[in-house]
Amino acid sequence: QVQLVESGGGLVQHGNSLRLSCAASGRTFNIYTMAWFRQAPGTEREFVAAIRRSGGSTAYADSVKGRFTISTDNAKNTVYLQMNSLKPEDTAAYYCAASQFFRPYAGPYDYWGPGTQVTVSS
Repeated sequence: QVQLVESGGGLVQHGNSLRLSCAASGRTFNIYTMAWFRQAPGTEREFVAAIRRSGGSTAYADSVKGRFTISTDNAKNTVYLQMNSLKPEDTAAYYCAASQFFRPYAGPYDYWGPGTQVTVSS
């Protein structure tokens, strides 16, 4: 089993930045991919970004390309999401996910964190 805990969410003004962190614990040695998803009220959960732990290749949703950066510190079993130039439409609960198999970046994923709220004011 793998446990994921997100942190770093909060209230930020339009145009500002925020960095989310996701710490993994448990059987982390066989995590292949880690990702961030988000869900705004009344919408479906959507893919934001993902990173392969070996090699570091990444993928992003078109809506965040050029503004968000995903990175990982494998020694700390932590994945980060640096969010710049935030917009009100980025407001959502952000979820960390991990997969123990080689699958498409958008999923499916085996483990999920409880989420952290990001609110961007206009």
